[in-house]
Amino acid sequence: MAANSNQAVAAVKPFKRSVLWNRMIWVGLFIGVITFLMGLQTNSDRIWQAFLLNSFFFISLAVGGLFFVSIQYVTKAGWSVVVRRIAESLTSYLVVGSVAILAVTFYGAKSLFPWMDSGFVAANELVYKKAAYLNSGFFSIRTLIFAAIWFLFARLIVGSSVKQDQTGDVNLTHRNLKFSIGFLILFALTYSLFSVDYLMSLDPLWYSTIFGVYTFSGLFQSTLSFIILITLSLRKRGLLDGYVTDEHMHDLAKFLFAFTVFYAYIAFSQFMLIWYANIPEETAFFLHRSHGGWMGVSLSLPILKFAVPFFALLPRAAKRDMSHLVRVCVLMVIMQMVDLYWLIYPNFHESPVLPLWEIGLFAGFLGLFLLMVGRFLESHAIVPIGDPRLHESLHHHT
Repeated sequence: MAANSNQAVAAVKPFKRSVLWNRMIWVGLFIGVITFLMGLQTNSDRIWQAFLLNSFFFISLAVGGLFFVSIQYVTKAGWSVVVRRIAESLTSYLVVGSVAILAVTFYGAKSLFPWMDSGFVAANELVYKKAAYLNSGFFSIRTLIFAAIWFLFARLIVGSSVKQDQTGDVNLTHRNLKFSIGFLILFALTYSLFSVDYLMSLDPLWYSTIFGVYTFSGLFQSTLSFIILITLSLRKRGLLDGYVTDEHMHDLAKFLFAFTVFYAYIAFSQFMLIWYANIPEETAFFLHRSHGGWMGVSLSLPILKFAVPFFALLPRAAKRDMSHLVRVCVLMVIMQMVDLYWLIYPNFHESPVLPLWEIGLFAGFLGLFLLMVGRFLESHAIVPIGDPRLHESLHHHT
């Protein structure tokens, strides 16, 4: 195995951010900062709504990258080794993403969450009964715990993977198996509660018992889309020649296809259970989203987030057409943003609003995300060259 690893080291090309990559970073950051500062001056409530949408989306990508990596270790997957470093790179955003979420927690929360208002809590018995959980102190503590857990496991798992590039120590793979099992258990709990805190509690009268699973389905759809887009970008530059083939892209596309179906299953289950039970506190969620122009946004989700990508990814040839995959993944990223927009904005607006502030902040967050991912890839080999399953991945066929 050492000989194979040494050959891999000689063949791996270093990553350096391209002119386009740098341009996206700095133009995005400029647009994002200007948008945020102007928004604070002219419409602070709206800018915090946009900030919540974007900060939730991008930190979900970082956590989703760690979820993807952990799944590969737990299942002892060999096929995915050559693309695993791309997923690991997404976790580099966790520190910045945690700061952004904490900004929402300590500066934007009062304009976002009605349960922060003692008068609102006192006037609503159902919310009053939830006060032991929905209060600013416990809310802040939970956020810090979630961020700490995600960051700790990212350091442990990704740190061991990077260390293995130099040592080739097989024990690091066994160690990451244990860490990954622990993370997956805690991920299920922390991300579900995180989604409840930052999305579901925007309407504290409403509840859904599968909301955490719903947001997870969106997290993994968008994470897989970003992994595919970044991998295709590196392939186009010839940096992954001899490592990532159409076979690997085919499997990533199958993964995306599977979770597109999973998203539809969970979304329909949530709707069906609420419709069938017909409990006022639950049905209000869908009533708000079926009036005042929101029905169009509601209908776009099953069509553009499920039906279109489902048929677009169904044929075998479609999973091997790289240009086609780019278009599908871009659509999935856009629709995940629309989904979050659909979850957040009906709580504040009677009808859809033109998302100019949201797009401006998206550019800024994307710039930050690409900056962190680019720095990670420049600092480490873009393929886990010390992994004992690298040989299996290099000879993967579907």
